[in-house]
Formats: sequence, structure tokens, C-alpha cells
Amino acid sequence: MRKVRDYYAVKAKKAEYPARSVYKLEEVQQKYRLLHPGDSVLDIGCFPGSWSLFAGETVGESGLVVGVDLQQGRQAPRLDSAAIHWLCFDIRQPEFLVAVRKIRPAFRVILSDIAPRTTGNRWTDAQQSLRLVRTSLRLAETLLLPQGNYLTKVFQGEDVPALVQELRRAFALVKVLKPRSSRVESREVFILAMGYRGGEIIALDDDAPPDAAL
Repeated sequence: MRKVRDYYAVKAKKAEYPARSVYKLEEVQQKYRLLHPGDSVLDIGCFPGSWSLFAGETVGESGLVVGVDLQQGRQAPRLDSAAIHWLCFDIRQPEFLVAVRKIRPAFRVILSDIAPRTTGNRWTDAQQSLRLVRTSLRLAETLLLPQGNYLTKVFQGEDVPALVQELRRAFALVKVLKPRSSRVESREVFILAMGYRGGEIIALDDDAPPDAAL
């Protein structure tokens, strides 16, 4: 376990990515091609910036990347990358939607590596993670273009299968993935949804408790 963790951390450092998480996105990209040259990409929970940097390289100079997090991103784009706009916002606030639409009214791809502050209680952490996914899906209903793609992290829990079924009504292809670079002990999985059909993505409970702090 330690050797695997160190391998990806060292690899990321040599490649000048700020975090090993880049290889989770790279693995999904290699298998499913959710990013294409010229795509516009919204990266939610982007800090410290590895996913945004990889997305910028992949979509190229004709594309566009917007990364948002509670911490301000400052990474310079890589060679031959798309322009990257770093926003510092809480995605649950209406001001975020206003700010992002000033850059781009809609996106071909939405990525979310967002996670709650963990408590150590698996059930609580899974519920808080699910609420953040729901928040990103509210944004996707507004910002994701028809036939667009969506990738999110979520902590495994009893409600994840129901979430997957809801997504299958709104997307042509839905997969639950566990990239090789994810730590074995981690309860995180990734849900890939491709080919957005437009309209409501998921029935959301407006009476659910507020999202966890990011």
C-alpha cells in the first residue's frame, strides 16, 4: 500500500503536477475519452490544480478550463494548454454561478473531485459526500451542454446505487469506477456519466440538511 502511494506521488512530482490525483483522471481519460480537443471544462473542487492542468493539456489551446475551489488556484497552464481560469468560490452560493457564466455560459465537461471534511464516521462522511455530488448535479443541470460528460468523486455508501440509477435516466452511459491510483483503503469511487440528454438529472430533496463544509 505504501509503495503504491509513493509511486504515484513521486510520479506526479517528476511530472510537475501538484497532486497524485491527476492519475485518477488520466486513467479515466485513457479508457473512456471524456475529454476532447476544443472542449470547455468546469473543474469543481480543483485545488491544488492537477485535474485542471491535465484537462487543459488534453483539450488543448482551442479549449477552455475553469477551476473552482474554496482555495485560490494559482498554477500556470502547461505548454500548449487551454487557458485556465481559477475561481475562488463556494459552489453552493449563487455568486459562483454568476461568476462562472461571465467566463462561459455552458460546458462540454464537468469534473468534480470535491470532498467534505471527513469526520471518521463512514455513514456521515458518505452522506456529506453525496450532498456535495447533488450540489454539483444542480450546477450540471444549468451548465452542462447536451451530450456533455460528467465525472464526480463520491464516498461509497448505501445511497450510491440509487444515485447511479437516477443518472442513468439522464445520461447515455454511466459507470462506477475505482482507478488503480486510488488508495486501496479509500472509500472513494468515481461516477462517470457520458452523453447528457438534457433536463433534470436527479430528483433532489430540498429538505436535506445543509452540505458539509468543504
